[in-house]
Amino acid sequence: MALRPVQVNIKARDDAALGRFWAEALGWRISSEGPGVTNLEPEGFSWPDPNAFYIDLVTVPDPETVKYRVHFDLATTSLAHQAELVTRLKDLGATPADIGQGDVPWTVLADPEGNLFCVLEPRELYRDTGPIAAVVVDCAAPRTMAHFWDEALDWTLHEVTDDHARLRSAKDVGPYLEFLRTPPGGQPVSNRIHLDLLPDPIDGQQAEVARLLALGATTADVGQGDVSWKVLADPEGNEFCVLGRG
Repeated sequence: MALRPVQVNIKARDDAALGRFWAEALGWRISSEGPGVTNLEPEGFSWPDPNAFYIDLVTVPDPETVKYRVHFDLATTSLAHQAELVTRLKDLGATPADIGQGDVPWTVLADPEGNLFCVLEPRELYRDTGPIAAVVVDCAAPRTMAHFWDEALDWTLHEVTDDHARLRSAKDVGPYLEFLRTPPGGQPVSNRIHLDLLPDPIDGQQAEVARLLALGATTADVGQGDVSWKVLADPEGNEFCVLGRG
């Protein structure tokens, strides 16, 4: 069996409006599986192609308005591309954000609902990731997180230090999953952005959940009710979902 991140799930006040922003930002297709849910797919792929990564946006009654632990880093190919992308994103409704980053070569923005993201300067590491360079998780202990997620996923651990850890698909496609050490601070009750993991085969959900719990995950209740997916949390309390057959 195998388990891989297949998409990021974003809680939204208005999934359709936020979905339009991110579809335009990334150049992806937009669709909907039903009221309150917007799906984004990269051009040329259909869910759940193992060579692609997706975004689901789901309207919830009262999404958190706290500092989020998970954000996107967007890739660029040149300084001109970075400047063009920042300008286009602002035209789409993004706003500059100051999180104390100081004088850095990347640009920090917030989407129309306040989710922070970074537009990176060109970096060779991200030349083939597509528009999303990385999904970045703020954490206290990157080594601990790397150990858990390296065991949890069929991805490859590329780097781990006391300050930073990085994993990517074993096929070297799509964005990286990164863990960045950040100063201690108030943590939200739940994350507005989380990963959805897909077992292969899909009928392996129960076995994968048991394996994750043995690795140190815990069960989580975010008000999901009776659903086909299982909600767990990693060792630092970040929720994620293990998908099942709907």
